[in-house]
Amino acid sequence: MEIVGTATKVSIYIGDSDRWHGRPLYSSLLEMLKSEGCAGATVTRAVAGFGAHSRIHTASIMRLSEDLPLIIEWVDHPDRVARLMPRVVEMVAEGLITVQPVEVISYTHRKLRELPAAAPVSDIMTSEVRAVQTDTPVAEIVTLLIGKDFRALPVLDRQRRVVGILTDGDLVSRGGILTTSLEEVLTGSELGQHLAEIRASGRTAADLMTPNPVTVQTDTPIGDAVKAMTERNIKRLPVLNTAGQLAGMVSRVDVLRALALPPVQEAPHRATQPGKRTSVADVMTQNVPTVLADASLGDVVNLLVTASQRRVVVVDETGRIAGIITDGDLLRRSGEGERSGILAAFSGRLPLAGSEKIRLGQRRAADVMTRDPLTVSPDTPLLEALQRLLEGKIKRLPVIDSAGKVVGLIGRGQILQALAGEV
Repeated sequence: MEIVGTATKVSIYIGDSDRWHGRPLYSSLLEMLKSEGCAGATVTRAVAGFGAHSRIHTASIMRLSEDLPLIIEWVDHPDRVARLMPRVVEMVAEGLITVQPVEVISYTHRKLRELPAAAPVSDIMTSEVRAVQTDTPVAEIVTLLIGKDFRALPVLDRQRRVVGILTDGDLVSRGGILTTSLEEVLTGSELGQHLAEIRASGRTAADLMTPNPVTVQTDTPIGDAVKAMTERNIKRLPVLNTAGQLAGMVSRVDVLRALALPPVQEAPHRATQPGKRTSVADVMTQNVPTVLADASLGDVVNLLVTASQRRVVVVDETGRIAGIITDGDLLRRSGEGERSGILAAFSGRLPLAGSEKIRLGQRRAADVMTRDPLTVSPDTPLLEALQRLLEGKIKRLPVIDSAGKVVGLIGRGQILQALAGEV
């Protein structure tokens, strides 16, 4: 994976004889930066130079024992540099420290990053967060969620304290509103009518939100946040500052991006290495909901509303993958006459029955599936699978064997579980 972005370059000029608690200062600085999950630092021994003491030092063969200058260069995300700079200043009692912005053109890596679980959540959280008030109308909330990358809105009181959280899942389960792909599914007139009906209901964020959500502090260790998400099966946590006000959000994707990407462009990223669980086969789900390509649309809907994975893999008679169907696929490719029954099934999480199922009986899985989906094999490294998930902006990938037969599903949740087991 390669990224570019704005970073901060720190140059530290010290002497070869400088010490920190009895050890070489340059070594102590490197160990501190590494323990904090920094992107990397390099130590260079100068040929000659002079500094604050105005003494000239050289590397001539006769003076190798002199106090030669050392230069430590450290390039990292600006937020991480700001957080660690007080410790650097404390350790460098004598010397020169400079800071300058730089543009990173290329930063490549070949393995999962080792990110300390003790690093604070503030290093990976998203600071720019949209939030709503308890009295914000639900129609306004739906408009906020349509076509946006975020899927959750913290609900605040007048003092910006978090009193609830409202996700698209809450809108589905409590409000009978389907926001996933809503903009793509409904025409302009349909969407306007839908929002008018919601507005007329008078419901607000307080009516549909999940109250008293699990939260973390800005200084909460990443490891603790990961465990909270995995143990409670939640995807995102509001982050509070010392005054108890909203400071940001940390999500499953934030943590996974921290594993997959170098830390310069994103907020500084740290997590732990997944230990021995390094391939897809170690963490994939083997119970995969599948249908044949000629399965009726009614059967597909019923399987989708009861499957925890929220997607169905389409296979041929030999078990080889032919496509995949998500709830978004189903809604985008269904007709107007079919959509009301599908929306009702998804909203209530109840299978279709009777006339609604019969109405969909003429359509087949092959009519709505996404063909040639992204896949991975059981021996695909977790990093590679994670990169495909993030680059494709998808949540789960089918796992196929060498014969093209479906043997599992791998998703963000499984990878985060692997991470949580090592935190």
